[in-house]
Formats: sequence, C-alpha cells, structure tokens
Amino acid sequence: MGSSDWRLGDWEIESLENEPPISDHRSRLISVTIAAPGVTAVAFLSQARGRERFFWQAAHDEAALAGFGVAADLRAWGMERFHSIEQQAKMLFHGAMIEDGGQPLAAPRLFGGFAFADDFVPDNTWAFFHPAHFVLPHYQLAQVSGESWLTINAVITAEDDVGEVQASLREALQARLALLQQPPPAPPPAVALQQMDYPMPYHVWEQMIERATAVMRAGTFNKVVLSRVCELRFDGPVDVAGALTYLNQTYPDCYRFLFEPRPYHAFYGATPELLVQVNGRDLHTMSLAGSIRRGQTVAEDEELAQELLTSQKDLYEHAVVADSMRRRLAPVVSAIEMPDQPDVLRLGYIQHLFTPVYGRLPKPTGVLPLVEILHPTPALGGTPRQLALPYITQAEPVPRGWYAAPVGWLDHHLDGAFAVGIRSAIAQDRRVWLHAGAGIVANSQPQKEWDETALKFRPMLNALGIAQSA
Repeated sequence: MGSSDWRLGDWEIESLENEPPISDHRSRLISVTIAAPGVTAVAFLSQARGRERFFWQAAHDEAALAGFGVAADLRAWGMERFHSIEQQAKMLFHGAMIEDGGQPLAAPRLFGGFAFADDFVPDNTWAFFHPAHFVLPHYQLAQVSGESWLTINAVITAEDDVGEVQASLREALQARLALLQQPPPAPPPAVALQQMDYPMPYHVWEQMIERATAVMRAGTFNKVVLSRVCELRFDGPVDVAGALTYLNQTYPDCYRFLFEPRPYHAFYGATPELLVQVNGRDLHTMSLAGSIRRGQTVAEDEELAQELLTSQKDLYEHAVVADSMRRRLAPVVSAIEMPDQPDVLRLGYIQHLFTPVYGRLPKPTGVLPLVEILHPTPALGGTPRQLALPYITQAEPVPRGWYAAPVGWLDHHLDGAFAVGIRSAIAQDRRVWLHAGAGIVANSQPQKEWDETALKFRPMLNALGIAQSA
C-alpha cells in the first residue's frame, strides 16, 4: 500500500438512549507505533488541515498528544451517556493488539468530551457535536521532551489477516512519517474580522444577574454560573491550528485542547481548570473559583491577590465549590488530600482562588465514573446542582453546547484526563462563538460580573488577533 491517505477499518458505534451500544464482536483494534524524530505536534496538525484533528496538552506538561483522521467514532445520548461511552470504549479496546514502541503515551487513545447538559440537542453552532462524542484518530502523535512517536490505529474484522494488516500499517506509517518530516506547509492566508457582536447588551445582563441574586436571597439556591456570548465573523476560514499555537505559547499554565470532529468545525481552548485525571487508583482534581485581574506591577499583582484572598464574595464562592468537591468524592475515594484554605493560581491575565485535590480510589475504575460524579462542578454550574442547572437553561438565551463541559481523552485502560471547556471557542469555517461566565452569589454585582466575563473573553480573542472591546 503506502498511500499517504491509506485508511483501514473506519468504524462507528452509536447508541441511542436506553439502548445498548451496537458492536461487531468480530472487530479488533490494531495499533502500531514508530519513532518519529523531528516531528512536532504543530507540524502534525498543520499538515492535517482539512481533516478531523485532535490535541491535548496539560498545564506545565512537556507531553503533547495529537491526532487526525478517524479510526473509530463513539457517540451517546441521554442520561446514560457517560456509561454508554465507557461500555463502547471497553468494546473498542477489548482484545486490541497494541505496539506502543516502548512509549506508553503513544498507545491508542480516544479524544472527545461531553455537552454541558444531558438533554443537549445539536444546533447550528454545534452541528457536529453530540451529547457525548469520542474519536480514535487514524494517526496519533505523542511528543515528549523533544522526542516524538507516530502511531496508526485501525479496526479490522475477523476475515482480515493480522500479519498482513500490521505490515500494511507499518508501510503506511513510514509513508506518513516521510511526509511529516518534510518542511511544513505554508500557513493559510490571514483572515480579516468582518463582524464582532455581543448579542446580550449590558442592561439585559444586569436584569439577568439581579433576578438570579433575588432568587438566591430568597433561599432557593446558593450559587449559579451565568454566561454570555461573543460572535465573530471573518472573511475566510479561521486558522484553528494557528490560534492553538498562540495558546500553547501564551498559556502553558493552562490545559490546551482541540476537538475537530468535522473539518473546519472545531472546539478548542486553553482552560485553567482540570475536572479530573485518573491513573490507576490515583485521582487528581481541583477547586477553582473566585477571580481577579493581574496587576501591572509586582506590587499591584500582590495587592490584587491579597484582595482576592480576603474577598468575602470570592471566598464564599470558592468554599461552595470546595465543599461540593469534598462531598462528591467522599463516597468513592479511600483517601483524600485537600488543603483547608485556598491559594492563588496566577495565570497570564487573571488570578483565581485555587485548591488542589488528590485522592486514592479503592480500586481502579477508569476516569469516566469520576467525570460523571464531578460534572458540572459548582464552579461552572451552581449549587444545589439540581436547582441551579434548570435555572441556567431558562436564564441563558444561548445553549452552552460543550462550553463549560468535560473535554479530554481516554486510554486503553480507560484512564484519562478531562478539563473543563472554558476559555474556549467553537469555530465553524469562518464563524466563531465564544462563551464567558461568572459565578453569581447573593451579593454579586452585575457590573463586576460583566467585567469579569470581559476578562475571560481575552485569551480567545487574542488568539484570533482581536483587541477586546467589551
């Protein structure tokens, strides 16, 4: 074979609510890896322009994971979507033949995530995003400390000869590697902003916040997170890979991600918030709530940090999140390590109250049961959850889609990492939508919360080369 676009075994599993996943028990995943000296994730994604693309890099982590093409596609709907994806992933990886080249990070992994709400129905903005959607890329790249490994994944049937398939996969890998080691293609032409719109004017935002605080003062619930939208239109297709490169360079202290299940339809961002990471029995998560801007000088920055640490509104907002995290994890962990007082997490443009959380599971369960338990945290939903979430649905005029929802990856052990999809953008060819939210408690002030959301729009606007105006 050897064709650069050679593909084998594209495979789709879909499940409807309350129906078991469809599977072909004769299918088998084959994964082969080779060293890929000199190949970077940036070049890998650039060469894959016009294909399905995926990317993940954790905060302060040298390891970058990328993929393109589709070897398997998993989707689910409804209240059982987390469990359905877990079962589909188990079937996909069952009996898999994996050659990871001695680098575990190069083993096959699913990239994807979930919508914010169980009952999400894709609209025009999120046309190719489902309530739960994961893709096993046809090609993967793992870049670790200056070294890279290239992986090819394919799903075959019982009639296929495994030895012949593996030989063909190695041939395809070598052909792809030769292409990736060539000079990268020229970047796409720059595009110009044609229109920028904030559909919700300030007076509508003010009314929304005042209604929410009145409800909370009446004792209905303690906190709710409300968001607004920025809409952008360009004169050509947005360079998502270029925006991601900017985010990687500018926000290495955030979790950078890309999920592009259809060419030119991409969800990407640089979020400071880890929802949960599970490796065997080890669990890592965080409480992140309460915000203030960075200072122009070291002294001003420290003064603002101290203001945040003594703000009763922000401390209360953070305590709501931290207490909820502790309650949700208590039934499923055998040990938990969580400081009593928050610290300050300083990012490039904003500071947050931050509490790291580490736990030990009684036995390995994989990451998805923890994703279901923790999503959404009060940092992005509210509390009590069963009251705050319906309120968000009726209060916000624009559906959230995957904004503020879990996005990340699963490996063949069903371990993985998921961040919260904030400081993000959804791009559709030459249009882009941004969401930004603020935690509302009983004493929240509409202008301050408006200013906070304006600050949170900044990373994605900067990544698109746009100066902020609201």
